Amino acid sequence: MNKQSKNVTSDVTNIAQRGKVYGEKKPFTFKRKIAARFNEIIFKKFGIVMCRLMVVIGRQRAGYIYNDSDYFRVSSLELIAYEIYANTVSGNVAEVGVFRGDFAKNINKAFPDRKLYLFDTFEGFDEKDIQLETKNNYSKDGHDFSGTTTELVLRKMLHRENCIVKKGYFPETAEGLEDTFSFVSIDVDLYEPTYNALYYFFPRLQHGGYIFIHDYNDGKRYTGVKEAVLKYCKENKIPYFPLSDNCGSVIIMK
Repeated sequence: MNKQSKNVTSDVTNIAQRGKVYGEKKPFTFKRKIAARFNEIIFKKFGIVMCRLMVVIGRQRAGYIYNDSDYFRVSSLELIAYEIYANTVSGNVAEVGVFRGDFAKNINKAFPDRKLYLFDTFEGFDEKDIQLETKNNYSKDGHDFSGTTTELVLRKMLHRENCIVKKGYFPETAEGLEDTFSFVSIDVDLYEPTYNALYYFFPRLQHGGYIFIHDYNDGKRYTGVKEAVLKYCKENKIPYFPLSDNCGSVIIMK
């Protein structure tokens, strides 16, 4: 055990001992106090946020939610998929901005009986979008998203037979597509592609469907995403809900 770990253990032990000394009469409440203090210490020392899982939900949750580094995002996907099925919302699913398929594989598991459209250049950002980002000072990150292939993505899919790859520049790759959607993930990082994805998918979203937009509250790297969401939602009077996941996603519902 390293020095930091020993300090964390010592701090939490001290809290428990104080509770015994002062005769805490509400053990359940006291356990919450210990957990809250433990979270605070872990965050200050390691920059990690711990969370209590949904133990009172009354049903068994899908196992894939525990195998992802962004628990809040994937857990929210599982909850929303449950609502979509419970409310018999029709429509297929899609992701724009697939990269290496790490979130798409969870969509594929959450909707095992639906087509999953995978929209991406699979070659990184398009130059004309980069120029717009630079002109408006939106992006502050030069991340290269070209390190992927369609085969790499498809190998991660549990229900590969449901996947339809749309390689190229969106929305050109959606031309001629006649379909409706119950769930869409938009993870394209830049202003113009985000706005274009909302413009295309929201009218095709079924009543009771959801759209996730990644990086909405990423104020350090991709500020154009928030600008695009706010513009589209204001134009169409659409409410939205910010999510407490790693990169600050936002959810809109129809």
